[in-house]
Amino acid sequence: MSEKPRGQLSLRTLAMPRDANPSGDIFGGWVLSQMDIAAGMTASLRSHGRVATVAIDAMSFKLPVFVGDILCVYTDIVRIGTTSMKIHVEAWALRASVGLDVKVTEGLFTFVAIDQDRKPRPVPPA
Repeated sequence: MSEKPRGQLSLRTLAMPRDANPSGDIFGGWVLSQMDIAAGMTASLRSHGRVATVAIDAMSFKLPVFVGDILCVYTDIVRIGTTSMKIHVEAWALRASVGLDVKVTEGLFTFVAIDQDRKPRPVPPA
């Protein structure tokens, strides 16, 4: 593998038959949800509390994910505003049967830190 994942490993999960179409290709929505979970955990940890996804930009699917692949999601905070954060997210598939890591998709996710009333709140300093 010449390219390496960007950011920190934030989630790892196994692609199961229930997440696939009849041909064994994993649904893009399932991959997207795993990316949102990983980015949400990263945003929540950085903001010390609750967050909400408000945008997904520049989403690009490069390769399919197959049943039996191990999906690894990497996150990298690229910008922190007053109440929001932009997180670059990459999903890589470990094709265990052939021992190959491939980047399958990436995107830019925006989160807003929210309070108990679901209103925006400041992201605390690092």
